[in-house]
Amino acid sequence: MMGYGVSYGYGMGAWWLIWWVIWAAVLVVPFWRILPRYGIPAWVAIFAAIPIGAVILLWVVAFSEPKAEHPQRHK
Repeated sequence: MMGYGVSYGYGMGAWWLIWWVIWAAVLVVPFWRILPRYGIPAWVAIFAAIPIGAVILLWVVAFSEPKAEHPQRHK
């Protein structure tokens, strides 16, 4: 009973960090592509890695007017 829980979690730090980096990439990459369409610099997408940053960016994009789109290219 004395040692129970002491060793739990030693290896969890590395897995947590890997999981966070993957999740951050899943959020940042789409924002990186979408934000320039609304006149916002792409580097601002880094804030999407922080949960409140992602929510704020969603609100900004939701209530912003997109810049003029490029004309459709015909294939």
